[in-house]
Amino acid sequence: MNGVDFALGAGAAVLLLAVLAVRVSTRLGLPSLLLYLAIGMLIGEFGLGIEFSDAPLTAALGIAGLVLILAEGGLTTRWSVIRPALSWGIALATVAVAANIAITGWALHLLLRLDWRTALLWGAVLSSTDAAAVFSVLRALKVPPRLAGALEMESGINDAPVYIAVVLLAAGDPLRWWTPLLVGYELLVGAVVGAALGFAGAWALRRAALPATGLYPLATIAVCVLAFATGQGLHASGFLATYLAGLVLGNAHLPHRGDTLSFAEGLGWLAQIALFVLLGLYASPARLPTVLIPALVAGAVLVVLARPLSVVLALAPLRVPWREQVFLSWSGLRGAVPIVLALIALTRGFPGAGRLVDVVFVLVVLLTGVQGVTLPLVAQWLGLFRPEQGRDLEVDSAALDEMDAELLQVRVPRPSRLHGVYLWELRLPTGAVVSLVVRNGKGFTPAPATRLQEGDQLLVVTTAGNRDKAERRIRAVHRTGRLARWRGETGA
Repeated sequence: MNGVDFALGAGAAVLLLAVLAVRVSTRLGLPSLLLYLAIGMLIGEFGLGIEFSDAPLTAALGIAGLVLILAEGGLTTRWSVIRPALSWGIALATVAVAANIAITGWALHLLLRLDWRTALLWGAVLSSTDAAAVFSVLRALKVPPRLAGALEMESGINDAPVYIAVVLLAAGDPLRWWTPLLVGYELLVGAVVGAALGFAGAWALRRAALPATGLYPLATIAVCVLAFATGQGLHASGFLATYLAGLVLGNAHLPHRGDTLSFAEGLGWLAQIALFVLLGLYASPARLPTVLIPALVAGAVLVVLARPLSVVLALAPLRVPWREQVFLSWSGLRGAVPIVLALIALTRGFPGAGRLVDVVFVLVVLLTGVQGVTLPLVAQWLGLFRPEQGRDLEVDSAALDEMDAELLQVRVPRPSRLHGVYLWELRLPTGAVVSLVVRNGKGFTPAPATRLQEGDQLLVVTTAGNRDKAERRIRAVHRTGRLARWRGETGA
């Protein structure tokens, strides 16, 4: 067996093992990210003896993985969920990040005797919540949508300002009076680039007649990656551009949207698995015990002091209830992002960055294990657990170009208030009709007196002009029942 064959076989075996680890982590109540790190360490110098210490390559692959994870996060985030939490998420991603850096840096300067620049760099590296950890844990946790939306928005956006802060601090150049203006420029231009490419990509994909369905997901991901490259090329935030491009595309009426989201979800899982296994492979277990004390000190500062105070500073002016503030304080999950940021500092030659990488690795394992496992218990203790919180309604669409119509495929989740609703009670707008119902694998043409059930799949044919009204009406009934009003997805 030559080297290429061995690499392909080993990669496939690791991927299959990581996929099986998802089932194991679900049964044990552990975040799957920890098992991915363990797999990487087992095939590394600690287990099979494979040595891997290429920091620049690890950092570059880490950035590529984060781009794909952010693209998947944006594509699979419903605007209707994060819109009520928009102010919370932006405040957490900006004000809370700045406060977290300052508080953590100040505390570590006093407790660990670090110089100010090093202490602030530690604070910046540790201040970013991880999109992969947040998306994988919170989307399985039944909490009020506004809380989940705020945390998803924070984890999708805060990589951008934190990356800028790490690069500035690791460069070693003195901070000038115009440094905040530079940060503002990078964030603003990154947001504009991401939104512009997202809208342009959605417009083009709706009008493109691609020869194969599988090309639409590839083109969508390519737009998100292009947003990152364009943002970086303009010396702006490529991470923010990626997330916003994905958010715009994921909430646009794209052809074969369901296929695109499924592909993005699979690609996101692949990026998470590859990234965490790679980071586990890079870690050196022999060095980790030597940084246990500073890691525990930094973790205590972060969990007990910096994160709660930064959340209060960011959200108290918005009059967020204290229960939600406590939950948001405990939900600052760390993952691959801090490790990648520490590797960036290492590749830029910052003194002591190698120790920081080891500290962050230990800290991520500890915090992800403790916070990820206890988050459902904290939600129950605060009275925020919502067992009745159902899944969002899945609506896929395909254009019928020559007929100026669209075909909607609706999957009724469990639970849903569409259950038990008579077809005539949907009161779809003129030009929209349910043409087929698939129940238990068998399809039939429904009558007005047909009652919908959880697990049904519906085919809705609608004119292009009434497509939005039809989807809003179905979503309204899904969330609030047959008496939902016509306007708004919430039925309010």
